[in-house]
Amino acid sequence: MLGIAGIGVIFVMVFGGYVAAGGKLGIILHALPFELAMIAGAAIGAFLIGNDTGTIRATLRDVGKVFRGPRWKPADYRDLLCLLFELIRIARSNPVALEEHIEEPGKSPLFARYPRISADHETVDLICDTLRAAAMNYDDPHQVEEVLDKRMEANRAHALHTAHALQTMADALPALGIVAAVLGVIKTMGAIDQPPEILGKMIGGALVGTFLGVFLAYGIVGPFATRLRSIAEDDGHFHQLVREVLVANLHRHPANLCIEVGRQNTPHHVRPSFGEIETALRTLKADAA
Repeated sequence: MLGIAGIGVIFVMVFGGYVAAGGKLGIILHALPFELAMIAGAAIGAFLIGNDTGTIRATLRDVGKVFRGPRWKPADYRDLLCLLFELIRIARSNPVALEEHIEEPGKSPLFARYPRISADHETVDLICDTLRAAAMNYDDPHQVEEVLDKRMEANRAHALHTAHALQTMADALPALGIVAAVLGVIKTMGAIDQPPEILGKMIGGALVGTFLGVFLAYGIVGPFATRLRSIAEDDGHFHQLVREVLVANLHRHPANLCIEVGRQNTPHHVRPSFGEIETALRTLKADAA
């Protein structure tokens, strides 16, 4: 909703201010289809050249996140802490029973209680792989920490790839706007024998190219890239929570303390309260009794 509102504010303030200052939209509207075709077409073509098929598909898919926001909500963080608590408790009381959950999580009734989490393969794989590594009795828990850190850094780089691709396009748009403007000037020079009023309109139309390039770069595509980067960082905290809890488990801290470590390291805007987690864990213990 904020994304749509933001776009609306940009268009109203830019074009509304132009009209209020006495500007005429006729010149812009007349040149807009041609200038937009050149600038947007060149930007899309450059984007296709500079990125592989996977990045292009991911970009088309991720653009919707600008309007939807981060994938993981506060309730998901609470559910993740509950899931990790149950897995840690099983791992410590009956390691054999844990295998059925981490070897085939798709068939696990435990994972099935949390459908949003179980639908995310990377989160499930991260949990299962780490618990599997813990079951191998590593002499040094820092070995698993190092593996986790490298994996999460790779995940972060992958999640930010779309934002980087869009930012590259945003950086190129002002220059492409200049290309379109130069072509307009060339066209104007070819009609130098025309009256001043005609030349004025042609020059104005050429300058629309520069305007569009800058406007699209800093008003639309650049903010989209910034928002996608912010969302990728926010969603990355979900995997960071898995890391914090399972690393605490590797150091053999009590299960409740492992969960509290994860809760404390969750950003405040999605962090469940202490009382909320206590109530949820108490319910889990009562159901297991």
